[in-house]
Amino acid sequence: MPESSSAAPVPNTPSAEAAVVYREKLWPNAWIWIIAAGISGAGILVFAPISAAAGYTAAVVLFTIIAVLLILSTPTILVTENTLTVGRATIERRFVGAAQPFRGEEATAERGTRLNGLAYLCIRGWIDPVVKIGITDPSDPTPYWLASTRHPDRLAAALQPSQSLQ
Repeated sequence: MPESSSAAPVPNTPSAEAAVVYREKLWPNAWIWIIAAGISGAGILVFAPISAAAGYTAAVVLFTIIAVLLILSTPTILVTENTLTVGRATIERRFVGAAQPFRGEEATAERGTRLNGLAYLCIRGWIDPVVKIGITDPSDPTPYWLASTRHPDRLAAALQPSQSLQ
């Protein structure tokens, strides 16, 4: 078999000696759970002609499936002394450039008209603020990462070069 020429992957979990500088889970908002309950409630309407028990059972099963999918698809932003992990992507901190927080109309523009097609995205529609994280790795065609966050200023501060020495 041919040998792989790719570099060794960066582990998704921080090592024991790497201190966590910032951590955030991008959990769904309350209104997402209300929508999930409403969709699962439709199971009652579909199965009610068979029996009320079948309708309520279908609603519970649908809500359980939706809840599990929402929980499993919730990304984490993790900044350690050595790495940055956003969702499924991990990069060494030495390749992380400037981080800029955006809110309101500026965040909308970053997600829309200003968006570079090569950027890595970890965006959740229920979280408005975003942070644009520059990538300085010369072998990576990705110019920046754009990540939703509820605390854009704290995430940008955690990515400052002085934070990697703490």
